[in-house]
Amino acid sequence: MPKVNKVGHVVLAVKDPEASAKWYVDILGMEMMNYSEKGKMAFLSFGTYHHDIALVQAPEGATLGSTGLSHTAMQIEGGLDDLKDLYQNMKGKGVEIDFTTDHGLSQSVYFFDPDGNRLEIYCETMTVEEGVDFMKAGKAGRAPLELEATTS
Repeated sequence: MPKVNKVGHVVLAVKDPEASAKWYVDILGMEMMNYSEKGKMAFLSFGTYHHDIALVQAPEGATLGSTGLSHTAMQIEGGLDDLKDLYQNMKGKGVEIDFTTDHGLSQSVYFFDPDGNRLEIYCETMTVEEGVDFMKAGKAGRAPLELEATTS
């Protein structure tokens, strides 16, 4: 049987794909690859793939947003300082932050897009091999992660 090797892209239902695409460009620095007026879909990229996230117009009256802890996670380049910078930038732009956490193998910011889709931005804290061992040992969890700017 062929082996699936990665998640190719994510499609999220939104009220207004064009407006939501502008948010993803502004908040996450994505590039608008294509917008289909006829299909009411926006295709966005982080710059290394044809599209990483697609936004599709939800049917009228459809429930939007994530339930429970369902979310889409995106890894950043860099470490905790970069995550702090992104967090501060999102807060400055009025993004609704859900919570921040240290999973042990990664450090994360969970937040919502304008339609209530929960997203996660994270940085790795271990090599892939260390992370696999950490996860298999049942060590991953949630610990407090302080990302607020502090003054000395």
